[in-house]
Amino acid sequence: MFRHSGEHAAAMLRALAAVLLMLICIPAANAAQPSAAPPTAAPPIAAQSTAARPTAAPPIAVLTIDGAIGPANADYVVRGIARAARDGKQLVILRIDTPGGLDTAMRDIIKAILNSSLPVASYVAPGGARAASAGTYIVYASHIAAMAPGTNIGAATPVQVGIGPGGPGGPGSPVPGPSAPADKEGADKKEPAGGGAMERKHLNDAAAYLRGLAQMRGRNAEWAERSVRESLSLSADDALKLKVIDLVASDLPALAAQVDGRVLTVLGREVKLATRGAPVEAAQPDWRTRVLSVLTNPSIALLLMTLGIYGMLFEFMSPGAVAPGVIGALCLLLGLYGLQLLPVNYAGLAFIMLGLAFMVGEAFLPSFGVLGLGGVVAFVAGALMLIDTDLPDYGIPVGLVAAVAVTSAILIAATAGVALRTRRRAVAGGPSALLGEVAEMLDASIGGEGWANVGGETWRVASAAPLMRGQKVKVVGRSGPLLMVTPVDYQQQGERS
Repeated sequence: MFRHSGEHAAAMLRALAAVLLMLICIPAANAAQPSAAPPTAAPPIAAQSTAARPTAAPPIAVLTIDGAIGPANADYVVRGIARAARDGKQLVILRIDTPGGLDTAMRDIIKAILNSSLPVASYVAPGGARAASAGTYIVYASHIAAMAPGTNIGAATPVQVGIGPGGPGGPGSPVPGPSAPADKEGADKKEPAGGGAMERKHLNDAAAYLRGLAQMRGRNAEWAERSVRESLSLSADDALKLKVIDLVASDLPALAAQVDGRVLTVLGREVKLATRGAPVEAAQPDWRTRVLSVLTNPSIALLLMTLGIYGMLFEFMSPGAVAPGVIGALCLLLGLYGLQLLPVNYAGLAFIMLGLAFMVGEAFLPSFGVLGLGGVVAFVAGALMLIDTDLPDYGIPVGLVAAVAVTSAILIAATAGVALRTRRRAVAGGPSALLGEVAEMLDASIGGEGWANVGGETWRVASAAPLMRGQKVKVVGRSGPLLMVTPVDYQQQGERS
């Protein structure tokens, strides 16, 4: 029995061992057999979104030149290009609508474009805008030149302004401005009729400057020179046909789409644009640009200088008022600062200063209006010749000059009238006005002399009658610095007797 039980237990142990052996061998066999590749694990959600979304293109900066080009525009564009480079923009677009402007301001903008580490595109827009005169030079200097339909470019003949020191960029340098179109027949590369050597020098300099920019950018250099010598202009479509510009675009998104993928050479290195769908960031003029724009307006500068002179005049006439002197000094300095940024005619400035000096002299010298009227005439002459009115948006309106002259004449007439009335008036001051005044004795000495308070002043007095301190006396005469007095009660007794 025990033997059968032992055999049965041994059989059960062998069966259990076989099951264990099978459980161990099956996974080992599965591991040894080749199996299909496991499915690829899904990437994390963040990795999926990064791989699916394309890299965002760097933004595009847009700067706007609207109106005459001057120191304020130049400062705005130069700082805007530098800021765009620091902020990692890929392209700067100059949206232009200008009739022209100052040569010095134009050259500052062109220098900033040529030395920019970013490509710069000039875009004459919106429809109806123009890039005349100085704007033509800026368009030619840009890496990309574009225009909107219905715009025009050209008329780059320089206009001479001022009689100051000559030389490019100086106050007397040529200022690109529009002039009358010349006759195309036989006018190619002609010098202006009757032009002097200096005019031909400025014309040739401007033509060579624009031609050099055209050759640098691979644009129509022949038409560029004719635009300077003959004041030619082109529409957007004609400019595209003659290769004056690179493309015509209806708006900024269309421009960004057309220049996408272009390869440009910027400071000797190639830059490929990726502008399609790139965000566009417009940079508006800041407070500094707006203040500079106001100060460099010739009319504002002239008014500030005039107000400054009058403020100083009122301070000299009424010392201690303080406010007129402070305001006048500030206005005078601001006006002179604005004028020094402009290509002023120094003869006109001298006439203005001479006229204002005559007006100030009228308040202190008995000229009875002669100095004042001469000052008005000199001021009007200087204001009219201060800045050439042919320069777009920089001439001083005749109406403003007339208004300032009439106001000055009225003030001078009022000052002269006051002086005449004062001259005819009887003297109301001095020792003679003290006769008949009643005074109070401050101190008395033996012999009828002492000191008295006469009209708020202390005078030495003398009397034939005895005097006492605190006594009332009346001034009856004067002998040099000594007043002759008599006691009031003594005089009354004499009148009664």
